[in-house]
Amino acid sequence: MQDPPRLVLDVLEVDMGPTLAELQDKVVAADPYIERLRVGRNRPEVVRIVLDLKTTVQAQAFALRPVGDYRHRLVLDIHPLVPIDPLAALLESRDAAWQRDLPASDTQAGKSPARVARLATIVIDAGHGGEDPGAKGRRGSAEKDVTLIIARQLKSLVDAEPGMRALLTRDGDYYLSLQDRVDKARRVKADLFVSIHADAFVQPYARGSSVYALSTRRASSEAARWLARKENAADLIGGVNLKSKDRYLAQTLLDLSQTATIDYSLRLGHAVLAQLGEINTLHQARVQQASFAVLKAPDVPSILVETAFISNPREEKKLNDRAYQEQLARAILVGIKRYIEKNPPRPQAAIASLD
Repeated sequence: MQDPPRLVLDVLEVDMGPTLAELQDKVVAADPYIERLRVGRNRPEVVRIVLDLKTTVQAQAFALRPVGDYRHRLVLDIHPLVPIDPLAALLESRDAAWQRDLPASDTQAGKSPARVARLATIVIDAGHGGEDPGAKGRRGSAEKDVTLIIARQLKSLVDAEPGMRALLTRDGDYYLSLQDRVDKARRVKADLFVSIHADAFVQPYARGSSVYALSTRRASSEAARWLARKENAADLIGGVNLKSKDRYLAQTLLDLSQTATIDYSLRLGHAVLAQLGEINTLHQARVQQASFAVLKAPDVPSILVETAFISNPREEKKLNDRAYQEQLARAILVGIKRYIEKNPPRPQAAIASLD
């Protein structure tokens, strides 16, 4: 509906229970599309949900069958008519940074900012999200919440570094398919992709940090293979069949560029793992390799960081400690910086060339 733009959803034959009543509190002020959400009984046996919108959108509703801990679900996907271009946003941020760093005398004289070495673009992926909570700790912590906090802290640290800028694949509690995460990194021609996770295992004494890169052969260990299957299953939870959607799967495994990308991923992984070892026990002393779908961008060095075992009560407590979260983010940052020092962004992939 228009004037003002809003989306109206009538749900038939449902009770106006506390879950529906609390929906209106789920919308945050920073939401790019939804101004607020209202829920009420429209007529007998009909509950009306109204989304007051900030812009005109397209919407699609579909149902999902029960899976895991979830029962029948109704999913409402909202897409803007004019999608936000993350590359344009990054370019705007870059130009603003140049203007900010330019001496006042140069600004007053009307000089254009000098084109210094291009920014290294780091895409940070907070694992899981929305209806896919990831692993759960004994104290009730959800992996999706911990990873988002650490990802946001890492982004702030990266953005504070000269010559580096970060983008988040998600900046809220919502589901994002594994393929969408890869696509976001490739759309902005990312130099590095770092996916943040919090490990889990059937035994509560398992502990320590790990770093994974993509493997085109067998996984490095039984744990790596088990974990890869668990993480890849996230797309099934979200109602997406990974086998039919991953258009990179066949081509990247045969592409020679993938071999080079894996080599750089391992270098990045070693640098990050060394720093994690300064603040936590290492579950594996070497970078592991497994077939994580989120690491399969053929041209972006990518790693998956298992910060700690959320299934371990001690590590779960640490993962919820703000100071320790910042320690983890800073350790990953130092690893990224040391990698970039030895492997600076290639000029031919420069964002400036897209102007």
